This record gives sequence, C-alpha cells and structure tokens, in this order.
Amino acid sequence: MSEKVKLRADGPETVDASVLETIDYQYQTSRDIDIRIDQPEFTSVCPMTGLPDFGTIIINYCPDKKIVELKSLKYYFLQYRNVGIFYEHVVNRILEDLVKALEPKRLEVVGDFTPRGGISTQVSAKYVK
Repeated sequence: MSEKVKLRADGPETVDASVLETIDYQYQTSRDIDIRIDQPEFTSVCPMTGLPDFGTIIINYCPDKKIVELKSLKYYFLQYRNVGIFYEHVVNRILEDLVKALEPKRLEVVGDFTPRGGISTQVSAKYVK
C-alpha cells in the first residue's frame, strides 16, 4: 500500500509584518551607515513537499530615518517557520515588508539556503530609493 504523506503548511498570508518595530535613527543628517543583519537559523516550508527548508537570511541596508528593532525582526522571522513559500518569494516578501517598515535609502535581502538534492540556492533582491 503506497500513499502519499500530506504535510500541512500555512500560507504566506499568515505572516504579519506589523510585528516589525522601528527605532528613530539619530544620525540621519550626519552620515550614511551600512547595517548588516544575519539570521543563520531561518526556516520555512517547501510548498511542494511540506518539508522544512533551512537557510541564512542576510539583510544589508542603509537607513534613512528608521532602523529595525532586532527582537521584533526575530519574531517576524519566526512566523515563517510553518509557512509554505518558495525561496524566491520569501526573499522578495522580506524585502517588501522591510522597505515598507523602514523606508531605507537602500536595502538588500539575501537568502542562502541549505542544499536540497545536491543543489544550492542563493536568492537576492534589492531596493534603492
């Protein structure tokens, strides 16, 4: 008897970007800075198989008036744990949510995902004001 195992995943609409909190950047008129944030334990779910996907999410940005509060970013990322979403879509979704919250001068999101079936995937998306 051969039956396919059906694994359940939440949809991307369950991710609530309103959990992202910001802090005023006090040096906006003094100088530009580059901020790099690494999340080496990112998890989501493959929408085709329902199996977990693992990777590192790297955020590089130059703030304008706001910076992201890191604990809120952690909780934002945790929401993806049970979400079925393709690599290419999750990187773009994170970029869009952060741009909306931060209104930065520039922002890049890179997803470096753990190899699956011997294939490594790295996805990047950029925003420039």
